[in-house]
Amino acid sequence: MRRYFILTIALAVVACASSAQVEPMGRLRERVLTLAAGQAVYMDSLLTAAGWTEEAPLCPKTFEDGMLVTSDIGWWCSGFFPGVLWQVYEHSGDAAVRALAVKHTLPLRALLDRRTDHDIGFQLMSSFGRMLKDTGDAACEPVLRRGADTLAARFVPAAGVIRSWDWGGWNIPVIIDNMMNLELLMEYGDRKTAEIHALATIRNHFREDGTAFHLVDYSDDGEVLGKQTVQGFADESAWARGQAWALYGYAMMAREEREAGNEDLAAAFYGTAHKLEEWILARLPEDGIPYWDFSQSDCKDASAGAVIASALLDLWRSRQGDADDPALKTAERILRTLASPEYLAEPGMQGGFLLKHCVGNLPGNSEVDVPLTYADYYFLEALSRFPL
Repeated sequence: MRRYFILTIALAVVACASSAQVEPMGRLRERVLTLAAGQAVYMDSLLTAAGWTEEAPLCPKTFEDGMLVTSDIGWWCSGFFPGVLWQVYEHSGDAAVRALAVKHTLPLRALLDRRTDHDIGFQLMSSFGRMLKDTGDAACEPVLRRGADTLAARFVPAAGVIRSWDWGGWNIPVIIDNMMNLELLMEYGDRKTAEIHALATIRNHFREDGTAFHLVDYSDDGEVLGKQTVQGFADESAWARGQAWALYGYAMMAREEREAGNEDLAAAFYGTAHKLEEWILARLPEDGIPYWDFSQSDCKDASAGAVIASALLDLWRSRQGDADDPALKTAERILRTLASPEYLAEPGMQGGFLLKHCVGNLPGNSEVDVPLTYADYYFLEALSRFPL
């Protein structure tokens, strides 16, 4: 009996010591943001060395074979590095970081003259949208409103959707990623267009189990011509980042409609997000980071994990969840994994990116097991959304 008592006490001491070693989320966030500040400054220096100028700005794309890979501002991810800088500035108030954020944001005004794709929502909300939020600079709003008009011009009224791509053999291709761009319309443009598109996507993109196809092709009058999963494993599989975009997009739409008092639309959008949320939560690996496609088990995608974590926290807040809400618990598990040495870069490494092990387009053999700017952006956003 005495031996049992001693063993019980010993196990209790070990358990207490183990729990004491769990890093508080506030400290974790501080650690990551401190790293992010140093990495962002380092990345800026690499971009400068690569030839960045105001006339020909460069954007970080990824880091492969020991080299920083860059793009011009037309790349769909061009707003995410400025967005990382704005999030670091929001946390630190550092004037030098603010100057870098302005430096990398202002050249994106040139995007207003582009009419080639739908990604202006991604590009402007993460840059000028963040700048307006963090500085109150009134000059940002006209840029955002013009960008919203540019996006709305891609709306095909007879089909009821916003065209995504202007290339390929499709007629009117719409990808699930487009849900992310709707925030620009909801905040600074034609909300009705965003709502019509979101409702059409509910009708046509989603399977019975709540998961989404990547692409739906429409006829000129809105008939569905075909459904595909271009960047996933197969047409009927659940491409992980596609599910992340869908979850995030409908969580955002539900929040926007609820704040506007449109309860019917809020309920429809929330219901779509919640059904997918339950499907995802039942299938995430133990560490919370999905494989690039939910049908596969060969390559993790930290970018999908980061987007899912941010979306889960948005949903958790929308239902005023408590500490036992699975969404909150899962988001914390994802964030702790992403902040671990397995996924988080060391200072001065990975070209200034934060997260390792992301996947862009595995079937296209593009950006496989590399860092990506949107992974860093949504990782920091999720950390800022996490309740402390």
